Amino acid sequence: MATYVDHNYFKELAHAIPADICRQDRCSYDPAGKIYTLQLWGDEYIIDWTEGKIERSGLTMPPPHTFFYLFVIYYLLLPQDIQPSGEWISEKDLPGGTTFFRGPHLLPTNLISDRFANDLQGFCERSEKLGGTPLKLADAAFSFTITRDIQIAVLYWTGDEEFPAEAKILYDKSIAEPLPLDIVFALAFEVCTRIGAAEPL
Repeated sequence: MATYVDHNYFKELAHAIPADICRQDRCSYDPAGKIYTLQLWGDEYIIDWTEGKIERSGLTMPPPHTFFYLFVIYYLLLPQDIQPSGEWISEKDLPGGTTFFRGPHLLPTNLISDRFANDLQGFCERSEKLGGTPLKLADAAFSFTITRDIQIAVLYWTGDEEFPAEAKILYDKSIAEPLPLDIVFALAFEVCTRIGAAEPL
């Protein structure tokens, strides 16, 4: 599957120095084909700046949401690596997050809670299949390594007669500065979509 994002990102990539983009083996570059290859959340993404497109080469997972491709190229263009802090925060804790993450930018965590409801075992099994590492939070929780320096946690609570099942996403505090809110949204949207997808893995 190929998708297209704002061509300005590809223009920026065209003028970048491949050695800077691929620093410390964070990705690879083919000078003949003029393509970058990047590993994210168990999948391989091929970024062709001459054609202005991104392709996912793996077929083991359902196709990513279109928003995720925006995260892919933005991450590729980051000028420096992120240094994880080990401290979890919510999107509302990000600068400007309280006003941004609502309305059209409200995270669709209901995709997860609607999918599993009170099936805690089902949530755990899917999270494990997606490479999640258990955390001692909520009724069940897992951290996911999206890139080598970005982790996201998904927390889950089963419901009862008064409150429905609920899912929540947490982020390492280190993403607050390098990732703008729309890129955080694009990443979180894919997390909700992939975990809450009906398709088997």
